[in-house]
Formats: sequence, structure tokens, C-alpha cells
Amino acid sequence: MNTKIALVLGATGGIGGEFASRLASAGWQVRALHRDPQRAGKDGRFNWIKGDAMVAADVASAAKGATLIVHAVNPPGYRDWDKLVLPMLDNTIAAAEANGARIVLPGTVYNYGPDAFPDITEDAPQNPLTRKGKIRADMERRLKQAAARGKARVLIVRAGDFFGPTAANSWFSQGLVKAGSLPKAITYPGRRGVGHQWTYLPDMAETMLRLVEHEGLDNFASFNLGGHWDPDGMAMIGAIRRVLGEPFLKVKGTPWFIMRLASPFVTFLKEVMEMRYLWKVPVRLDNARLVAVLGSEPHTPLDEAVKATLKGIGCLEDKAPARTASGASLSGT
Repeated sequence: MNTKIALVLGATGGIGGEFASRLASAGWQVRALHRDPQRAGKDGRFNWIKGDAMVAADVASAAKGATLIVHAVNPPGYRDWDKLVLPMLDNTIAAAEANGARIVLPGTVYNYGPDAFPDITEDAPQNPLTRKGKIRADMERRLKQAAARGKARVLIVRAGDFFGPTAANSWFSQGLVKAGSLPKAITYPGRRGVGHQWTYLPDMAETMLRLVEHEGLDNFASFNLGGHWDPDGMAMIGAIRRVLGEPFLKVKGTPWFIMRLASPFVTFLKEVMEMRYLWKVPVRLDNARLVAVLGSEPHTPLDEAVKATLKGIGCLEDKAPARTASGASLSGT
């Protein structure tokens, strides 16, 4: 009997897809729930199941016999968080409790407020000031309550801003550069000198896999990922310039003022503006607990990760390898 059965909600998303792929490679039987499996089911290693994460019966049916449920589903474009996020999570919790499964939640820094800044440990108070932050904090409370009831187990792995070959909806691919074309400039949202935390999706997926397969985790276990800490905003800019072979590539600021003016009329911009504070103050997740348990954190060198990301989102052509500042070619692999 195969006890390594995982149901992934959000398998077409960035972290959901990366983690599902990593699970399949590690011998897990992966089920992927999607409203349109014919359109979504490009990865033949997954058992694509038609269903909606908002429908409790669909989630319960797909989860039968599963020992792991990955809750990596989010409303697209930040829309309707208040109406969709918690009902979807409640469906996941019910399915996990029915099967005695462990829930894995990719977490964020949204659920913390200024009283936890700048260096956040897993035990820091969760007093967010934003609407999405309060929803995220409520998600973690519900998961902790579920674990306390003893019918399901929970693993939360929190991380900074995502980037990676499959991270199409991210600050990196929609803010710093524009997916699908060679960058002519870098648009940086933060202030010079303010640190920012980045997470390379393949590293997070590998971390979650190692934790899932680690013996002795508590019924409720939470960990912070260190990822790539950019102390002043220049590390990520420098990596993009090096990979592109453009040491003097222009850097411009995000047009926050224009976005603020447009935000009452554009839902996505309104939601983005709410999270602007993460670019104005340093917010860093402390990964000491993770390192103590695993011994080390999976960590791809920044330039290598940036290169894979730019290639994956269509900003770097294999036919024209990027040049370094000295004129030498970088590998096109």
C-alpha cells in the first residue's frame, strides 16, 4: 500500500507546481485538483482530478486516502480574499481531519505587524495591520486549532517574495522585469538601503519536501525560510545586471504615486498598495529553527537562481548568451 499520497491544491501555481513536481520525483503519488484538468494537466506525473477548492465535497473526494494535502491555492490577482481564502482552507482542514493527513501551507510575512519587525522568529506575535495580513493570521490560527484537535497535522513554511522559473505572478516577473522580453531597465519597488527577503521557489520546494519526510515533526510545526537576504536592495539588482551582461542597466523606481491614484479603480493595484510597507521597512524571517532541524537550508546561489528565473519567464534567450562586464560569455545552459 502506497502511503505517500499527496493532494495538491494549486498545482498550476508557482510554489504548488514546484512542490508537486518535487514530490513526484521523490516517489509520491500526486493528485492535482483543478476545475479544468484537460487544460491544466500538462504534467503527466500527476493524477489530475476535476474539482474546485471552494467545494468541500470535491476536496473531500480528491483527498480520500491522502496522507498529505498541500494548500497552495490562492485567489488570482489578490481578488476576493475575504470571500474565498478561509472557506478554501476550511475545506482542506475538513479533508485532512477525515484522512488523518498533514496539511502543508506555504506561508508569508503578511501575518506579522510592526511589533514583530525587523527580525521575525516563528514565535513572534501575529498582529498584522493589513486586511490580507489578518486573513493570513486567521489561516494560521485555524490550522493550529486543527492540529490541537489531534485529527490532522500541520506544517507551515514561511518565506519572502518568490522568484523562480515558474513564478509568473511575482514582484520579480511583474515588477522588477517584465516577463516575455529582454529587460531594458529594472524597476525596483524599494528604497535604497532597505533590506528585502527573496525566496527561490525550487529551494522552498526542496525545503518543504525535506521537512515532510523528516521524522519527528510536531503535530503543528512551523518554520521560516531564510532564502536570499538583500541587505540594501542592490544584491538583486546586481545579479540581474550580471546575468544579462549589462553592468549599467538602468534602474528606475516603481510609480507608486500613479498606482495610488489608479488604485480606487483597479482592484489589483489597490491590493498591491496595501502591501507597499514591505518595501519601506526591512522585514526578515529568521531561519535558525529550520537549520537546527535540517542541518542546513537548500540554497541556490543568487546569480544561478536569477539566471534560471530570467530564462524561465522569457527574459533571457539561449541564442544570445549574456555577456559579463569583462565581455566573457555566460553559459546558456
